[in-house]
Amino acid sequence: MPVVYIIIVTYNAMKWAEKCFTSLRQSSVPVKCIVIDNGSADGSQNYIKNNFPEIDLIQSEKNLGFGKANNIGIEKAYKEGADFFYLMNQDAWLYQDSIQKLLDVYHNYQDKEEIGIISPVHIDGTEKYLDIFLDKYIALNFEKTRLISDLYFQTLKPFYEVRFINAAHWLLPKRTIETVGGFNPYFFHYGEDDEYTNRVLFHKKKTLLVPGSRVVHDGKQFLTKVDYNKYPNLSIETKMINPNLPNAIHLEKKSLKQGILKSLITGKLDHYKKLFQKYKKITGEEKELANIRRKITQPGPTFLDL
Repeated sequence: MPVVYIIIVTYNAMKWAEKCFTSLRQSSVPVKCIVIDNGSADGSQNYIKNNFPEIDLIQSEKNLGFGKANNIGIEKAYKEGADFFYLMNQDAWLYQDSIQKLLDVYHNYQDKEEIGIISPVHIDGTEKYLDIFLDKYIALNFEKTRLISDLYFQTLKPFYEVRFINAAHWLLPKRTIETVGGFNPYFFHYGEDDEYTNRVLFHKKKTLLVPGSRVVHDGKQFLTKVDYNKYPNLSIETKMINPNLPNAIHLEKKSLKQGILKSLITGKLDHYKKLFQKYKKITGEEKELANIRRKITQPGPTFLDL
């Protein structure tokens, strides 16, 4: 029987705690669970301790962000002998056979070294619709997968390769951890799963979506949930660190310079100021970004202390 560790980062998780953690107990595949709490203020830590004593709860005194907190759980699970690492959001829960169906795909897959991430199908909190983001990811991969056609004609395959799916429910085999590593601590919140899948792709591994396995992600059901006023450089930073894009930092700086000049010529001063701030930030962090790019191109447990 494979050793499966579920890793959940919590921050004020009371709204979902009962459904989330009860579902782990009901899994047909026995699982161990590590929770990393990012300084909750709603009493969810005590609720977990009192009602789910089997959970290994790690308390952080401050909010470490999604990636850093997950890395703590991954490191602990690896040292305790995990074969699989199931990363799961706090606003999420499983069905009884969710993990078993993912493992079935893994065990039946011919070249297991190719597998980077295995994901179930995410449905929303009503349990009546697909998570709206999954709709988007399926649509973006239409040309390669033809999954929408297979849904219509009821000819679904056991799995589909997709470019990206968010980290609300990820099953990572041990070899993924050993080859790709953990989350990039450069990203505090948002962007870290996009950056990780870029590295999975760079290391010649695949992200598989398994229609036969379904799970719930009770997240916000609108595509504009990320406030880009708070994270104005998110897409730029993800792109510059992407190891699949050679000279990405140089090209981004060049593009920003052109935009700055054009804004000055056309008198768009507000746009000029925004572009200049982005250029200034990139220039100030250029050495750090270049160092990250060097790190992530090397196979190994990057960003983890194993």
